[in-house]
Amino acid sequence: MSEKTFTVIDETGIHARPATLLVSTASKYKSDMQISFKGKSVNLKSIMGVMSLGVPKGGEITISATGEDEVEAVEGVEAVLKKEGLVG
Repeated sequence: MSEKTFTVIDETGIHARPATLLVSTASKYKSDMQISFKGKSVNLKSIMGVMSLGVPKGGEITISATGEDEVEAVEGVEAVLKKEGLVG
């Protein structure tokens, strides 16, 4: 398993547009991917799951992946998080 933890710096947290980008990025990988916030984990390939977390600015999230491309999957999602200015 590969995982990384991030702190959200975007003023509006992880709202609809960035959540959609994260889900579409995660869906490109074969690995099972999860996003965790405050002890709750959901499938990162599910827009409803990601939105249900309601991650605010300052929220600490963990992205994890398990599978044949787990390292690339976490790095790919990390790149999107940074490019969109969601995490520092």
